[in-house]
Amino acid sequence: MFKFQQLRFLLVGILIFSLPPLYGQVPSSQYQNLDYRMIGPFRASRTVGGVGIPSQPNVFFMGVNNGGVWKTDDYGRTWDPIFDDAPTGSVGDIAVAPSDPSVLYVGSGEGLHRPDLGVGDGIFKSIDGGKTWIHIGLNDIQQVGRLIVHPTDPDIVFVAGLGHPYGPNEQRGVFKTEDGGETWEKVLYINENTGAIQVEFDPNNPAILFADMWEHQEGPWENAAFSGPNSGLYKSTDGGETWRKITKGLPGADQGLGRIGVGIAPSNSSIMFATVDARENGGIYKSVDGGESWSLIHQDRRLWGRGGDFAEIKVHPKDPNRIYVANIASYTSADGGKTWSSLKGAPGGDDYHRIWINPINPDIMLFVADQGAVITVNAGRTWSSWYNQPTTQLYHVTTDHAFPYWVYGGQQESGAIGVASRGNGGQISFREFMGVGADEYAYVAPDPKNPDIIYGGRVMRFDKRTGQSTNVAPEALRSGDYRFVRTMPLLFHPADDSMLLFGTNVLWKTTNEGQSWEIISPDLTYEQPEVPSSVGHYKTLEMETMARRGVIYAVGPSPLNVDIIWAGTDDGRVHLTTNGGKDWKEVTPLTMSSWDKVSQIDASHFDEKTAYLAINAIRKDDMVPYIYRTRDGGETWDLITNGLNPNGPVNVVREDPVTEGLLYAGTEREVYFSINDGEYWQSLRNNMPATSIRDLVIHENDLVVGTHGRSAWILDNIAPLRELAKSKEGSAYLYSPSDSYRVRWNMFSDTPLPPEEPTGQNPPDGAILDYQLNQSAQQVKLEILDEQGELIRTFSSDQEPEEIDSTALPHPTYWIRPEEKVGVSQGHHRFIWDLKYEAPRGSKREYSIAAVYKNTPSAPQGPFVRPGTYRVRLAVDGEVFEKPLTIKMDPRVTISEEALQMQTELSKTCYDSYHELQAIIEAIDAYSKPSERQLTLRGIGRAGNPDILYGSIRETDPSDETLVDLQQKFLFMMNLIQSADVQPTQQTIQAVNSLKESLEKIKLRWNEVKE
Repeated sequence: MFKFQQLRFLLVGILIFSLPPLYGQVPSSQYQNLDYRMIGPFRASRTVGGVGIPSQPNVFFMGVNNGGVWKTDDYGRTWDPIFDDAPTGSVGDIAVAPSDPSVLYVGSGEGLHRPDLGVGDGIFKSIDGGKTWIHIGLNDIQQVGRLIVHPTDPDIVFVAGLGHPYGPNEQRGVFKTEDGGETWEKVLYINENTGAIQVEFDPNNPAILFADMWEHQEGPWENAAFSGPNSGLYKSTDGGETWRKITKGLPGADQGLGRIGVGIAPSNSSIMFATVDARENGGIYKSVDGGESWSLIHQDRRLWGRGGDFAEIKVHPKDPNRIYVANIASYTSADGGKTWSSLKGAPGGDDYHRIWINPINPDIMLFVADQGAVITVNAGRTWSSWYNQPTTQLYHVTTDHAFPYWVYGGQQESGAIGVASRGNGGQISFREFMGVGADEYAYVAPDPKNPDIIYGGRVMRFDKRTGQSTNVAPEALRSGDYRFVRTMPLLFHPADDSMLLFGTNVLWKTTNEGQSWEIISPDLTYEQPEVPSSVGHYKTLEMETMARRGVIYAVGPSPLNVDIIWAGTDDGRVHLTTNGGKDWKEVTPLTMSSWDKVSQIDASHFDEKTAYLAINAIRKDDMVPYIYRTRDGGETWDLITNGLNPNGPVNVVREDPVTEGLLYAGTEREVYFSINDGEYWQSLRNNMPATSIRDLVIHENDLVVGTHGRSAWILDNIAPLRELAKSKEGSAYLYSPSDSYRVRWNMFSDTPLPPEEPTGQNPPDGAILDYQLNQSAQQVKLEILDEQGELIRTFSSDQEPEEIDSTALPHPTYWIRPEEKVGVSQGHHRFIWDLKYEAPRGSKREYSIAAVYKNTPSAPQGPFVRPGTYRVRLAVDGEVFEKPLTIKMDPRVTISEEALQMQTELSKTCYDSYHELQAIIEAIDAYSKPSERQLTLRGIGRAGNPDILYGSIRETDPSDETLVDLQQKFLFMMNLIQSADVQPTQQTIQAVNSLKESLEKIKLRWNEVKE
């Protein structure tokens, strides 16, 4: 649970959301059960905050740049999110009170300056170890570089506030609270352009502190960064009341001083080390007088290069000569910094940001990096994994046309990746994850004609069958005439499966798989864009005449007309062609200005002149959301942002391809939707954590979400959103079910993955049935009928739950799938029918060896229904609603109608025969004193779930057969036939016929012994 207190930063948003309901707004209860599922990947991305608890050496916390806060209590074997209800997912640092480990503080807003970043909402606090959180101020600080808690007083906290990354602001510098965040005092401030990136206590005297002030700002165009003369190291000896600048031995403004990182030896506070980023005399520095003076001891750029990104240096708690440095790799010195060796890192660079060393047992360390968080318990000899953290930072996502479909995107620090939307093992694991041959910032474009061919980046062609990649970019030998940035649009035209479009400063197309390219636009960027005011005093005369820097950042081809293409640039222009690129017309909204980045364009599926723009202006220090809509081919534009959080830039807007007027948007916080063409937006965050939503894809009836910090998510079956307007009618409403595929949910047949292995969720196991109750009901019933009107399955709100005796189970209960219930409360409800007949009545409930953690259904189950058309009937307190449901065969299966009919009939024969025997068993059990002959006929116990992999059945003389044993054999044959969609073998048919003969003979025996 997340408790919001002092949420001053959301005041405007609260006012907006408190307005009376507007036209087109629907209560959130009408889509309350639309839950997303996380599919992975589990390859972590950039993390900058990390801390442990010295007295609890197994417990650590990490703060992910756009992934929230996570906790492990098993040395990093597993990680659990503890910040998911917060309004922001961007985290710069996390601190634990040394005197009370239940007190935690989080500084939101990643404490890094780089071309792609996230900002936060200030400081948060927990007093129960992270179970609940409150907001405690500094709402406009945007980025937190470091946060420290007094060693003996958990209410005394210092914050290094970096401030706005793209512009000046007053709320930056070093802040202090003495009352646990009730009030804050700015104790070190230089100017509106200089922030604090680090603050540290002397580990032996908390009255002494050091702070690094850094004057640095990111710019509006890609890789623009500005620095000033006010960076430097400061020291306080009175608990932060006063500060003085330390300059002796350190480079200054004339030497291009930038960021400094300091580390103090806990065993001797007089000894300090620092990484110093400077144009001249940069390197590793040492002080032996408590930071009063410094000397340069090493200039190896591996240790201090890229100082704006890396400045972490730590000293061993017990050995002042053992030092650790975090950079693109991690390094250590055992002789006070004279010589260095690599400790951990890979050839491509792991990019380490933070080091925490347990002061009680220094062999235990936490390193956090662009790859996530890892822990060592043996001083770095071995490490935990970062393949167990679903904090992937995706730039864009797309899907292919395979079944199951795959989700692709460029992942920060891990190249372009693909992950399946469904796994064959009942969950999505490492088996369904792969690299696809392009770079980490890539758009990925699967070939619509062949899902094995994937294009990505700038431009690579990847073949899934061979694993080979080849460069098919427009230029093999760069001419220098075309500009590139990190992320360039690459996509197939929805009206021409052969046309691949690629954006630089001009738009390219190929229709022959990249064998040749054609330029179909001029340079669509500004020749000399105006320098935004956010640049402030860093603006120079050279900027007025600098070379063009803009690129095409978004391309929106029309699904209705191959000749219509919209293009938007990162420097704030929008163009349209209606003749395939022969001519282009500028249609930029009048209210846009230079360097308003056109993040995404979506051309309408219903009208050639309608399009939607997502504009992200964060690089101009503008956090306001912007979505534009045109209905006249760009002649005029409407700003459609009513209902959006006013402090959440927009990254993507998408139109639903089925329902006109239904839109989706992704912001730096969450997903939104609108049912009236953007006139009013509502949050669709539901069960998702707050994070940067970078892209949205509507794949048939699913909404696929690509986040920049929490991997990929899928909202299965958005069909209810398409009928929201109709659902208000009457006392209840049954939504039209989407087509459902008859897929074996778990096709593995042996021991499961351990619960500790990270996995994504499969789609629901069957048909998704959604209904709306506009008032609470006494009884709700769902029925499934076949084409002849025969009742197949019934589910009722008053149905008794399945009885499971946990004391008799040979395994823990954490494998068991929670039982579904038919809801009766007002609002939206979702129920899953597994496309099967009811489980065999009276059977012993067991669980497959191929279990899935928290999602294993009991067995035996009933057989699948045959693909075809069915009716779903909803009965609400006697009022009945019906809708058709189409069930389709798994598209991967090839089976003749005759074979399918045979499979269906044989399975149903086994199922019905089981129940004939069950009726006899129930008759015998109903006797108060059954005879010995009846008990002999019955047999012992109940039939269970036969194992067709390791088990077998034997033919028995009908005179010796028992009812229970024959039931078990019918279930064995039913499971065998149901295990795959293939034509039953002759021996299978023969076995079923033989069992049928035994059934007839055992029924004769029953007639002889029944009274």
